Amino acid sequence: MLTYQDCLGLCDLTDDEIEAIAEHEHIPDIVAAELGSYLVHSDTGTPMIRRIIIDDIQHARDQGHTERVERLELVLKHFVATHPERSAAA
Repeated sequence: MLTYQDCLGLCDLTDDEIEAIAEHEHIPDIVAAELGSYLVHSDTGTPMIRRIIIDDIQHARDQGHTERVERLELVLKHFVATHPERSAAA
């Protein structure tokens, strides 16, 4: 049986990126890891993940969660830096 850590190692995303997907989609982390893996390996998925993280930033900003905004901005920066090939406009 695969553990969450096994899935994380296979999906080319960080734990924080998976958490952002899970939060946005209201799904468990393990399901978000599967979805994230699918998206990051598809032609249109990387911009979608970028958009998810941006949406999460806006939601945190709207809720006044400044620490969460700062953390998600770092997650976005890392995501774009590690997936530059397709993370431009979404």
